[in-house]
Amino acid sequence: MRVNWKSWSLNKDHLVKLAIGILLVGFAFKLLVFRSKGFGVDLEFPEVEKEYVQKPDLKSPLPVQIPENDDQMPLDVVIEKCDLFTGDWVPNPSGPTYTNGSCPLIEGHQNCMRNGRPDSGYLHWKWKPRDCQLPRFNAERFLELMRNKAWALIGDSISRNHVQSLLCMLATVERPAEVYHDEQYKSKRWHFASYNFTVSNIWSPFLVKAAVFEDNDGVSTAEVQLHLDKLDKTWTDLYPSLDYMIISTGKWFLKAAIYHENDTEVGCHICPGKNLTELGFVYAYNKTLHYVMDFIANSKHKGLIFFRTSTPDHFENGEWHNGGSCPKTTPAKEGEVEIKDLSRILRNVELEEFEKAAAKAANNGVNLKLLDFTNLLLMRPDGHPGPYRQFQPFAENQTAVVQNDCLHWCLPGPMDFWNDVIMEMVVRG
Repeated sequence: MRVNWKSWSLNKDHLVKLAIGILLVGFAFKLLVFRSKGFGVDLEFPEVEKEYVQKPDLKSPLPVQIPENDDQMPLDVVIEKCDLFTGDWVPNPSGPTYTNGSCPLIEGHQNCMRNGRPDSGYLHWKWKPRDCQLPRFNAERFLELMRNKAWALIGDSISRNHVQSLLCMLATVERPAEVYHDEQYKSKRWHFASYNFTVSNIWSPFLVKAAVFEDNDGVSTAEVQLHLDKLDKTWTDLYPSLDYMIISTGKWFLKAAIYHENDTEVGCHICPGKNLTELGFVYAYNKTLHYVMDFIANSKHKGLIFFRTSTPDHFENGEWHNGGSCPKTTPAKEGEVEIKDLSRILRNVELEEFEKAAAKAANNGVNLKLLDFTNLLLMRPDGHPGPYRQFQPFAENQTAVVQNDCLHWCLPGPMDFWNDVIMEMVVRG
């Protein structure tokens, strides 16, 4: 069979032409359709692209769009930068949440209103941190947080001063019942029945074992016998049963004392004629706080433990025992009042020993936090009882010479704002 190549060639040419014709017709049809739609593809494409880009923006939270606005910053960022202990005292027209009339738990020496203090301006200031908001103490919320818990304030008369402040603020919700006191009425415990919550004040001014020989006015008849290597069981025996505690000490170490280690006299502070080495109070304070902090850091305690720095006094023209007074009636601004040398030395030891213990505590799972109220109270020379530690001291003689208290704090008064700070730290954990 022979193939007719010439015929095939002609047919091939026709097929090619037919194919080209079909393509041209198709192209012409598309062009006609596009024109009838006004080039909708070209116009719609940017619109589709715009819609696609906007969708994620509409779903993005506002703080991501405006991170420079502090009010919109995530809460953890605000907390991280917030220093509750650096701030100012600002006017507080609303005044305190309680009075000496509404709270019967204020002891006589701090009851400045009852004792006749004539001015009331010291009641109308509040503590305001500079870089964050500090909510006011919420007694009802605090009691709810403390349901079935045990709290203790451990230390000296400043701790007793503070526990009265805390109880008075909590008593605006429920008045506690006193359920325990020691023979000298220095250690006490209160119970809030509706919340099964206990607050204790544990008297342990040195935190270590001590024998003290003085009266209620602080007049000593002999040197304190201080055992620097034996913790005071008054607080250590209760320590495991406490959920929260504030531990502090301070100015008691300035008293004349004989120091013991391993049941042996090793030296003293202010002991002329005793034939002992004058070691000084800094030696004893370092030793004691190191021992206390080491005990806490290694305790594996699962509660929250605060260590509070000692508080400044504002005696002018003398001290407690020789006519010192504190006549100021308004807060000072930062820098107007300098911390006294002895208070500065105590605080430096406190901060040094706390820093040493903090890392060890964290490694052992112990939640140890610092309450450094020194600067907060340094600016309140107006907050002390002064001569009004006694009832109506000038009732019979306007020029009477009376002892002034420029160490403790009037209640209500500046100390109440400790509770604002403490509650905020408890809430943050």
